[in-house]
Amino acid sequence: GRTGGPSARAAALSLPLGGRPARLPRHPRPFRPLDGSGGGGQKTFRTLLAVPAAATDREERDGEKRLAVTDSQPPADAASPVERGIFWSRELEEQVPPGFAAEEAAAWLAAARAARVASLERGGCGRSSNRLARLSDGSRACVRYGINPEQIQGEALSYHLAGVLGMQERLPPMALALVEARGRQWEPVREELRGSHWAEGAVVSLTRWVDNLTAVVAPAPWGAEAGAGRRLQPLSAGELVGLSPSQLVELVQWSDLILFDYLTANFDRLVSNLFSLQWDPRVMGRATSNLLRAPDGGLVFMDNEAGLVHGYRLLSMWDPYNEPLLRSVCVFREGTARRVAELHRRRSAAAELRRRYRAREPLWARLGFLSERQAELLQARVDFVHRHIAHCRAQAAVL
Repeated sequence: GRTGGPSARAAALSLPLGGRPARLPRHPRPFRPLDGSGGGGQKTFRTLLAVPAAATDREERDGEKRLAVTDSQPPADAASPVERGIFWSRELEEQVPPGFAAEEAAAWLAAARAARVASLERGGCGRSSNRLARLSDGSRACVRYGINPEQIQGEALSYHLAGVLGMQERLPPMALALVEARGRQWEPVREELRGSHWAEGAVVSLTRWVDNLTAVVAPAPWGAEAGAGRRLQPLSAGELVGLSPSQLVELVQWSDLILFDYLTANFDRLVSNLFSLQWDPRVMGRATSNLLRAPDGGLVFMDNEAGLVHGYRLLSMWDPYNEPLLRSVCVFREGTARRVAELHRRRSAAAELRRRYRAREPLWARLGFLSERQAELLQARVDFVHRHIAHCRAQAAVL
């Protein structure tokens, strides 16, 4: 079985350093060309990008105008996986596995909050401080105890930001819980709590356990083929010719994942693999950290505790990797692009996240919300993604 948190097996399959800041050099080397040259070679990471790094102001303005008038363009051929230049086709999106449906997730969260913790076991949930809990209703959950509270806060805020963006079905249901040895929820495991070294009154996360998950290796242009200079060019039908329906369905999910990780500044997934290229040229052909696949082919975005709070403190270290990853995607789910455009137009990213977080997480006040500076960073990253989407549209118009 696999868990709603990162499993020990998944960690073993991932990077040598796992992307954990405590184990990383204080100042990472700048991103090197994949061919090992000093920058003059052709097989640099830039060759993976679907669009140039710098868009002109005119292209961005033109692209933003076109975003508002998508209906003015004729629909793509029904067989094409891309519509109107930059959106995955509706037919293709309908093939994406449903993931954790909203009603199902809400039912599990209500049950988990009401249940008692019947037992706590070591192993299967990542760090040694975490535990696998069996709840009184028979279900299981990973209980994540953060090295510091900002990790649990980041996990919770990332989960609810996914809801704002319309991609929460890709994340296992997650609720916060208060560790109280004498409380009703934890009374059956009072002795186990003493051995866990968890602080009384600490806030932990309960994440639904998920069975039968398997490791995921990044597809082109981010996988092992990256060293050959291949890139994703969804604007050209030729770039997607020959891909199977299952490969296309996976790319739909990857486009959301990379956008999500850019917004949250999550360095503990594909970015940590990219970082390790400097000493392990084969790392992109290995399993991606904190990303697993369900039996139906749906991707599961695991362990998002590096997002928002922790990630925003380390932007100077990790944006040299997160930003090129975002630029490598120039085809999007239309619903995702629409939500980003709305958050950009209203400048409401932090407000929407706060509203959803407070409405859906009873313990939100225990950890608090983003600082004013973090809220500004979130909006700035939403604006950047919006400009990138507009630029992709401008590029599509001239092809």
